[in-house]
Amino acid sequence: MSIKSFLAIPFAKLARKQVYKWANNPHETQEKVFQYLVSEGTATVFGKDHDFVSINNYEDFKKRVKVNDYEGLRPYIDRVVTGEENVLWKGKPIYFAKTSGTTSGAKYIPITKESMPTHIKSARNALLFYIAEKKDASFVNGKMIFLQGSPILETKNGIKLGRLSGIVAHYVPSYLLKNRLPSWETNCIEDWDVKVGKIVDETLPEDMTVISGIPSWVQMYFEKLIEKTGKKVSEIFPNFNFFIYGGVNFEPYKNKFEALIGKKIDYIELYPASEGFIAYQDSQTEKGMLLQLDNGIFYEFIPATEFFDENPTRISLKDIQLGVNYVIILNTTAGLWGYNIGDTVEFTSLSPYRIKVTGRIKHFISAFGEHVIGKEVEKALNEAIVGTNITVSEFTVAPQVSPSEGLPYHEWFIEFENEPNNLDDLVVKIDASMQQQNIYYQDLIKGKVLRPLIIRKVKKGGFHEYMKSIGKFGGQNKIPQLSDNRKIADVLQNFLVE
Repeated sequence: MSIKSFLAIPFAKLARKQVYKWANNPHETQEKVFQYLVSEGTATVFGKDHDFVSINNYEDFKKRVKVNDYEGLRPYIDRVVTGEENVLWKGKPIYFAKTSGTTSGAKYIPITKESMPTHIKSARNALLFYIAEKKDASFVNGKMIFLQGSPILETKNGIKLGRLSGIVAHYVPSYLLKNRLPSWETNCIEDWDVKVGKIVDETLPEDMTVISGIPSWVQMYFEKLIEKTGKKVSEIFPNFNFFIYGGVNFEPYKNKFEALIGKKIDYIELYPASEGFIAYQDSQTEKGMLLQLDNGIFYEFIPATEFFDENPTRISLKDIQLGVNYVIILNTTAGLWGYNIGDTVEFTSLSPYRIKVTGRIKHFISAFGEHVIGKEVEKALNEAIVGTNITVSEFTVAPQVSPSEGLPYHEWFIEFENEPNNLDDLVVKIDASMQQQNIYYQDLIKGKVLRPLIIRKVKKGGFHEYMKSIGKFGGQNKIPQLSDNRKIADVLQNFLVE
């Protein structure tokens, strides 16, 4: 046992003890965070506009700050982007995390000197909890790979700009740098296919013990390893025993992963977002992820069934119930106030507070980390058929994660009233619009993680037949225009044009 792995176990136990200290005093912890946020926000433009100085408690806060999404806060964020100080939070952000916008291009999520350390500390603690539980830190003697975006950052009005994963790459602790792969040069490669090939070459001779990344990307890496060696991943890396992931539903990948690896392994789920690091898995035996209550985030929740009501119930942590699907709302040290990130969660435990991500408040696809939403697919289809005689009766979109051959793709099921003369041209137009609207989707296509979308023609009346087959024909029942699973898509295979 190396000195590093020997010392890691007591350090991990100490870190776990410190975390559970606040986790076991959740309401007091959240109240302290709330008071700090309001106090610091009082001198900002947003705080003055919303009379923070007169806020004494959560009920006061709710009266003054409405629930926002990016577009709701955009007038303030735009001022931050131009370089103005003290708008949403004191001073200026130190980074902008660039993410995909819903209506008007890229979003610029501020990351401040107060919020940045919480991203790093939470990721570190997730590993420490695993060490403390297993009483084994031997993996720190091997190599660790974190498949992520390029760490090359741009500058916008004096503030560094990049993907969150690329920003975080600049904060790898010095004691892990010698263990970390891929190399900086390889990590900067933009073409994902080329990048994975280089990663395979760099990692094959190494003792890989930890692998982390979005499952679709890691799957490609595993497949290339096997293609090159003819061996299962566990034969290539016998000391690889756990995989770290976040951002997508892992269930569709699990069986495939274990087949590629050749043995069962442990998994650590993370819930990082550009807006803040929300939760991580603190136990291999308990369900859910530990909600980060001491991370500079004050949480609010709205029952998903009420979210679109005129006056939905809006609660803090103390009023949470098990078995309820909530929209999660954030208030952060990056100056995001009443911020709806679009995710829905359900609590798996109230002591301590653990959550699982149940989806999005609106239908979406993120099987590969692309975060495609309904508005994007609607716009893409409408742009593609405008000025033509093509008319569409109904459509829906689903991911095809495990095709029988070739790369995964988005599968569009379209029932045409008037069909296109050239289906391939329509595919090209829709896919081009999707790439223009959604930078994550574009990255996956250009990186050859996904191939361009495929259209399946549903026979006339096919969607009606489908709704009848599931007992939801007529009334207010509508087919989702996209979904993150194949529940609808697999049944629609029975209603295609032969």
